[in-house]
Amino acid sequence: MYELIYGEECRAALADQCDLIVPAPVGPAECAVLPSATLAAIDVAFTGWSSPQFDAALLARLPRLRAVFHGAGSVRPYVSEAFWQRGITLTNAAAANAVPVAEYTVSMVVLALKQVWRLNRETRQTRTFPRDLGGVRGTRGATVGLISLGLIGREVLQRLHTLEVEVLAYDPYLPAEKAAELGVRLVALPDLMARSDVVSLHSPLNAETAGFITGELLARLKPGATFINTARGGLVRETELIEFLQRRSDVQAILDVTVPEPPEAASALYDLPNVLLTPHLAGSVGDECRRMGWAMVGEFGRFVRGEPLHFSVTRDQALRQT
Repeated sequence: MYELIYGEECRAALADQCDLIVPAPVGPAECAVLPSATLAAIDVAFTGWSSPQFDAALLARLPRLRAVFHGAGSVRPYVSEAFWQRGITLTNAAAANAVPVAEYTVSMVVLALKQVWRLNRETRQTRTFPRDLGGVRGTRGATVGLISLGLIGREVLQRLHTLEVEVLAYDPYLPAEKAAELGVRLVALPDLMARSDVVSLHSPLNAETAGFITGELLARLKPGATFINTARGGLVRETELIEFLQRRSDVQAILDVTVPEPPEAASALYDLPNVLLTPHLAGSVGDECRRMGWAMVGEFGRFVRGEPLHFSVTRDQALRQT
């Protein structure tokens, strides 16, 4: 991911502001054999997916490290308690990575409300166009439910406001006054599942949320509803999801994430006609990754000028991330 996140232009912009003493990608294996003198000279680090973890052993070799600019989303896999004890500044590109996830999600919402996948299946089976589109409601007046209004959920909400849909949200950490400011109605999770034409999941995966989308909750989905998961597969009890989709062929599932990824070859997810599987591509891919690199270039500029950072991450925030 090094070249995708920090391309030549990003590196040139950084080189104008600092000495890039490690100008090549460094994974855990490469990091382990870097000369101690090289590591000891590092003041800041630019990281991304598959970077080394800043544990106590690595930090001991980085005595001058003052800041880490993480050109990706969640930082949880890359930091440690020793990292926080050192008081190192941390910032990430989660906001930049939220943009393509929101674009993917809203695209899927619109297609779901047009019943695109069901109609495509019927067209292929009958080799003609369906005569009656009475079951297709479209976007106007439809209800979309968002589970969690973090960075991605809010990006989705902002885009949904351009459509004539009602948006419901479930987020136990969002104050009612903030929800009103965002222009969304907070409801209980069972109500959201029962009232929404499309449900989109955006929660972080942690000890509290693992498996919290149960078969019982899914069973509350209305006829012809669509369930979208671009967050993490572990949020959903996958066995119960499969059993539910086998019973409810009227419900469409759009799964960009599963457990494991990809699903095992014998998984029924490959065979169910009402499942659309995509290979964890809702987030930044291809040239979209450069948006994250540029976000960290901007953060670094603010850091060296002594300005407030836009995307700093605290210990508590990091613990809540996936």
